[in-house]
Amino acid sequence: MHEGIPGPLVGFHGAAVFQGLPEPDRPHYSAFDFATCDAVVRDSTNFSSSSHVPGSEEALHESSILNMDGERHHRYRTLVQPSFVPKKAQWWIQNWVQVTVDSLIDSITDAGAADLNVEFFAPIPLLTICGSFGVTIPEALDIRAAVTSDGLGLDRFMQIVHPIIASRRAEPADDLISVLVEAEVTHEDGTRQVLSDNEVLGFAFLLLAAGSGTTWKQMGITMMALLQHPEWLERVREDRSLLRGVIEEGLRWMPTDPVFARYVVNDVTLGGVDIPAGAVLHVCFAEANRDPARWERPDEFDPSRPLQSHLGFGGGPHICIGMHVARAEISTAIDALIDRLPGLRLDPDAPIPQITGMYERGYSSVPVRWDR
Repeated sequence: MHEGIPGPLVGFHGAAVFQGLPEPDRPHYSAFDFATCDAVVRDSTNFSSSSHVPGSEEALHESSILNMDGERHHRYRTLVQPSFVPKKAQWWIQNWVQVTVDSLIDSITDAGAADLNVEFFAPIPLLTICGSFGVTIPEALDIRAAVTSDGLGLDRFMQIVHPIIASRRAEPADDLISVLVEAEVTHEDGTRQVLSDNEVLGFAFLLLAAGSGTTWKQMGITMMALLQHPEWLERVREDRSLLRGVIEEGLRWMPTDPVFARYVVNDVTLGGVDIPAGAVLHVCFAEANRDPARWERPDEFDPSRPLQSHLGFGGGPHICIGMHVARAEISTAIDALIDRLPGLRLDPDAPIPQITGMYERGYSSVPVRWDR
């Protein structure tokens, strides 16, 4: 536990942008070891995901479960949780993931070379989550273009999804928007109420932003680990049951989101450090996932190590709601690459890929070749 923000504490002095921060008027602290980070994310009494800015409750981002805590967070998360439990993974794969993966890989097989980041990984979660909303492929690409051009694309997203919400209220379908519009939240006084359009949009945009911005980067990280450890690529080719361990080790070894922030609600002491209420606490998942007190040889990528819990998807009440879908997407994508692209290997003529990003990271490219 240290006073200060993570970047300078670990020797990173470049500009870095992350959710809702930096806030120069607040004191900042950073937690690095697994035990402390795990305890913080499990304690929503002392550590909040929301800054509680007065008057902001009706803002779209404040209608997101990402910015809720306690009983309110539990009530709203419970509405969509059934669509993201492990047994629902096949629903996602059969309806959206497999067809998306097959279509994308069909488009590159004849080329013999590709940057998998751009041509394969990035579109998978975007098209999957948009498909689950009832958004067409052209509309999904339109949303991606808007997000790329202005950093958010919220207006375009609302223009596309609002009519779908109205349509599903009139006639539900087998998709995620229908789940959301039919959901009822139970308030503290026992009354039940369907989600407002704003709340449905808040859920939907969170799922879009979280899934399309992180899952594809984790795909790239996992695939690069296999390409850089060809013995493991061959082992997985021969025995697909090993893929689960590969994916979990990738999430431990190099999670896409290495840092998340919590706002300190009450004066607390962590690791012998007194932290005042109102401070920002940076929870360093990546460092926690390499804590030598929990893992032997923590800096090594070793899928054969015994499986145990990590913070690759966060933890506690705010653990990533889409983690099982993300695992399904990564597994389906890597399975298809191994099955459809014989002799898959890193392109020796391409620039060496670099890890980019401090608060949301991934490889700059995943350049590969294969035998045609």
